[in-house]
Amino acid sequence: MNSPKERQLWMATLAKAPLEQLAKAVGALGELPSYQQLRPPEIGLAMVRGRAGGTGQPFNLGEMTITRCVVRIDIQHQESSVGFGYVAGRSRQHAELAAVCDALMQLPSWRDKVQTHVIEPLQAIAAHHQDIHKRQTAATKVNFFTLVRGE
Repeated sequence: MNSPKERQLWMATLAKAPLEQLAKAVGALGELPSYQQLRPPEIGLAMVRGRAGGTGQPFNLGEMTITRCVVRIDIQHQESSVGFGYVAGRSRQHAELAAVCDALMQLPSWRDKVQTHVIEPLQAIAAHHQDIHKRQTAATKVNFFTLVRGE
């Protein structure tokens, strides 16, 4: 059984991955089982909340566009799962692919294959981009210091 933390991690990976990389990774899985859309991809708005100082009183920061999709996969009446895809922006295809991968990750017969061909490569790409960003940020860091005048 999957823990909620594991599922949060793979759903975040799927949602944050660029569409082109996600589509390429899903293509590496080969033929996917058929699925039914319980909720076809739809675009809407979500209120983004913030906290003053990170820990203070919550406030409404503004709205952002999201796309969501819900799919159900039944494999010959033996295995069944429901997958959810919530992504920032207006990409119906991204939300659908994320939902399909979420559903497949919940099926024991598909979990290892999706983990190996989709989730791990996308996490590696994200880690690489994050490392580049950290190095670029560190290169622009300015250290301030004060000299004490001896008297």
